[in-house]
Amino acid sequence: MARRRYVVRGAPGGYRLWDNKARLWWGDLYEPCPDELVAELNTSAPTRADPQAHSTGAGRKR
Repeated sequence: MARRRYVVRGAPGGYRLWDNKARLWWGDLYEPCPDELVAELNTSAPTRADPQAHSTGAGRKR
């Protein structure tokens, strides 16, 4: 597996994005996302088991 260019690293007060290629911080300091918001977003997201969540592309002309 190739080395990832951008990785998230914890920083005091939140997290930052590290650019492995340029070897510097990218963007601003981001505050941690509240657990309640993450839980709400994850429960409202469609799952792969939901047949209405993703189109199969059946019947498309190529």
